Amino acid sequence: MEYTVKENQLDYDTYFALRESVGWNNFSKEQAQKAISNSFYSVTIEHASEIIGMGRVVGDGMYFTVVDIVVAPEFQGKGIGTTIIQTVLQAIENSMCENSRVSVQLLSEPGKEEFYIKQGFKLVPHEYCGPALRKIIRR
Repeated sequence: MEYTVKENQLDYDTYFALRESVGWNNFSKEQAQKAISNSFYSVTIEHASEIIGMGRVVGDGMYFTVVDIVVAPEFQGKGIGTTIIQTVLQAIENSMCENSRVSVQLLSEPGKEEFYIKQGFKLVPHEYCGPALRKIIRR
């Protein structure tokens, strides 16, 4: 399957539609637009002129949180999620200073933990918010 990776072009309409496609609650338009514009990095995946996946990263240079990893249901299981995760991790790594390390974290939807573990994240169970996963990158 052919698709295009686009960096830092996520917009509210795409954000809203992809979250809705997987049954996630959406935020207010103003709140979501502010969050998108304050993202450290975002990626979208386009196939046949349709955005079918997205991911965002928020962070301060030492700590990063991967959020909003979504692949439209009809395109799941085709390696698109892996491309999104690898792309956002590469963007984080590219931003790093020499001799530095960062902590990359995310919260997983229940049942999706194994996907992230395959991407190098470690499961960090937490009694209040479900499984959290973390990855340390060193340069």
